[in-house]
Amino acid sequence: MGRTFRHKATIEKWEGGKTRYKPEDLPVASHYHFAFGRKAGEEATLGVLLFLPIPKAVTLKTSIMKHFFAVAALIISSPAFAQSDSSKTLNEVVVSANKFPNKTAFTGKVVTVINRQDIERAGSRDLSQLINEQGGLYINGANSNPGKDRSIYLRGARVEHTLITIDGVPVYDATGIGSNFDIRQIPIESVERIEVLKGSQSTLYGSDAIAGVINIITRKGGTKPVGGNGLLSYGSFRTVRAAVGVNGKNKNVDYNIGYNYFSTNGISEAQKPVSETGRFDRDGSTQNGVQASVGIQALAKVRISPYLRYSTVEGELDADALTDDKNYTYTNKNWQAGVRNEIGLGAGKLNLLYNYTNTERDYRDDSTFAPGLEAFALNQFTSNEHFAEAFAVYPLGKLKLTAGADFRASNLDLYNYYTSFGFVSESKLGRDSTKQNQVSAYAMLNYGNGTGFNVEGGGRYNQHSKYGSNFAFNFNPSYLFRRQWKLFANISTGYRTPSLYQLYSIYGNADLKPEQSLNLEGGVQYFTKDEKAYIRATYFNREVEDLMVFFFDPSTFESRYINRDKQKDQGFELDGKITLGDKINIKAFYSYVDGEISTKVRGKDTTYFNLYRRPKQSFNLTIGSQVGKAFYVSAQLNSVGKSFDLTFPPPAYTQTEVLLKSYVLINLDAEYAVVKNRFKIFADLRNVTDENYHEVYGYNAPGMNAYGGIRFNF
Repeated sequence: MGRTFRHKATIEKWEGGKTRYKPEDLPVASHYHFAFGRKAGEEATLGVLLFLPIPKAVTLKTSIMKHFFAVAALIISSPAFAQSDSSKTLNEVVVSANKFPNKTAFTGKVVTVINRQDIERAGSRDLSQLINEQGGLYINGANSNPGKDRSIYLRGARVEHTLITIDGVPVYDATGIGSNFDIRQIPIESVERIEVLKGSQSTLYGSDAIAGVINIITRKGGTKPVGGNGLLSYGSFRTVRAAVGVNGKNKNVDYNIGYNYFSTNGISEAQKPVSETGRFDRDGSTQNGVQASVGIQALAKVRISPYLRYSTVEGELDADALTDDKNYTYTNKNWQAGVRNEIGLGAGKLNLLYNYTNTERDYRDDSTFAPGLEAFALNQFTSNEHFAEAFAVYPLGKLKLTAGADFRASNLDLYNYYTSFGFVSESKLGRDSTKQNQVSAYAMLNYGNGTGFNVEGGGRYNQHSKYGSNFAFNFNPSYLFRRQWKLFANISTGYRTPSLYQLYSIYGNADLKPEQSLNLEGGVQYFTKDEKAYIRATYFNREVEDLMVFFFDPSTFESRYINRDKQKDQGFELDGKITLGDKINIKAFYSYVDGEISTKVRGKDTTYFNLYRRPKQSFNLTIGSQVGKAFYVSAQLNSVGKSFDLTFPPPAYTQTEVLLKSYVLINLDAEYAVVKNRFKIFADLRNVTDENYHEVYGYNAPGMNAYGGIRFNF
């Protein structure tokens, strides 16, 4: 079953086609062949792209498929010139897998890279939307109201099981229930590169890295004394995005300073029920951010790099699913300051890191002016986080040793106030008592030369101020055969420490133990001889014990966090990319994940599916082409399978499972460069078919939306 595109001056014929796809209809090894000719009547097949089953019950209208594949055909058949963003995939260098620069040929870890060119071609998309386009990742909220919170599900794992690092330094938000960092605080224009490292990484990165690590690498100083960049865009919902930066290098000092602004009127987060009269208001959001970094080459082998980041996000919220609220607002302020020192030690290097994070978050719900209501609620959180690390990387022949220690300390101030019709409730927690710290030591050995057998393994010992100690390890062999086939496997453990909220809040439990996981992973990756294409298949299995869950005791009517459940997840991923003739870039992935939780209810063992708000299946296809020296266009199809959510409808407020239907989003992007590529005019058209979908039950997602702008460098 295939579609063939024949090209003369324009597309002449389009063969084949079904309009409804289910797993039983679409064979696992169906192919689409793309063919075109440069002369009238000439035909040449350029490549074959593997398609896997689209999630069950995804119905695509003929017009939708024609729209996408017609655009894709135009992209593929357009005359282009030699401007390619392809990299040598086998020799691509990553830093996250081992904490030192290493070629992908030398590691068996599963790493996905988003480079600066990918970021610049993202148009008006934010960081979460760009990351959401990678295989094995689903960010709930990325395609909802522009100001909505983002929940990262890596390989279906819990939100708090994915660690965010900035330039390799773990960042946390100690004001949150799970301590997971709010990715909205990182403006995309401050980012140089992103490395998504899948599978448990607690040996190198410590707590929270059970499902993987997303390492966000920031922009640094330029190559000339003074340079700069900027962005200005406008689009749907009166959305404005602006950024300006200055960077440069002079002798032994380089610098980068940037400012980012984002504002949107948004849409109503809550979906209005059919029975509801009146109109739900829009829930907007505003963000401001400043980043500054300096690199000082103090001596030949000593580099000192201090930095400062500040971001504030303000916005409006609704009360709940299907429930509007016109007086509910939030503010989230985040400060980060630190320094990274690199000291040469013969053939090795010593890294000394320090990072301080301050987070202030508050939620204010003022309904005293609403008819029939008299209520006011204020929730304020302030946290401080200190992180220090020292590690060395030293070669020992064909071995390379990475060894180090880190220290993490955090504290929290919490204030809650509520009043309604004369009733007042108030509670406080202070940082003097609401605190924790932990110290870790770890070591990792890498062996291999990239031409055959490679292996890495190591362990981490962690000592926590509340629960005591725990241990994590990993063993990751791989074999590269004829520099085209790579077999890899990974067995590892991971852990997550309790958050301050889970330990000390009114629902806290000081006796909580860490969550601990056992992770298995294996797969195969094929590279073409010219290294311009690869395809990778990966299977993973993850088991997490002692999950921290919210528990209500019916005998005492008290609620608290306890260690109880066991989570089991498994799945597989297919991802690949190809560059055709140095002109056309195609990327695709398919992800599948399934999971269940085992628990005890009233003394009986119970097992049930619980991967709510993330799909079992997802598929993404992106096709881009440099049409001429100045014009770049791309088309993207993102298919998200059905998922489930939980709701508690009145009057009984009993837990009810609801189905969120599968959906397909088609997006188009274009950019045109002028003045020797110093200025790029871009346009984005998102959800071109105006698909009606929901990422969260009872909350809206936008229909078709469009943006345009300009990006410049000087």
